[in-house]
Amino acid sequence: MKTNINLFWILAAFFALLAAVYVVWEIIAVGRVEWVGAVAIGLCSVLSVFIAFYLRLVYRNQGGELAEDRLDADIDDGEAEQGFFSPWSWWPVALAGAAAIAFLGLSISFWIVAYAVPLVLVALVGWVFEYYRGNFGR
Repeated sequence: MKTNINLFWILAAFFALLAAVYVVWEIIAVGRVEWVGAVAIGLCSVLSVFIAFYLRLVYRNQGGELAEDRLDADIDDGEAEQGFFSPWSWWPVALAGAAAIAFLGLSISFWIVAYAVPLVLVALVGWVFEYYRGNFGR
């Protein structure tokens, strides 16, 4: 993580230097500043600073390096609970198909979306409430 933070600080300095060189070059070549390129390169520097700042905050708040960041870590060191996922559930497949039909309707003709929205809602409700029916009902 520290390597990534340093990389983005270096990128920020590079883009700031590149923006200055770009502005000077345009003044020498054309006699005026080309603002679109200067602002775009300057904003690349600002974005790199934002990312470096965010990564530094995350690194500080997580309390140091995680197991994924260490070279000497084993696979077992970073094995935390990631969530619960149903291995037999068909609802994600139904939701993906309904969403594909909805996006197809957005790109081809809007009337297809009218048929896809109920399918999306049924698949979403079915996936959310699959543990409230059958053997898993309370």
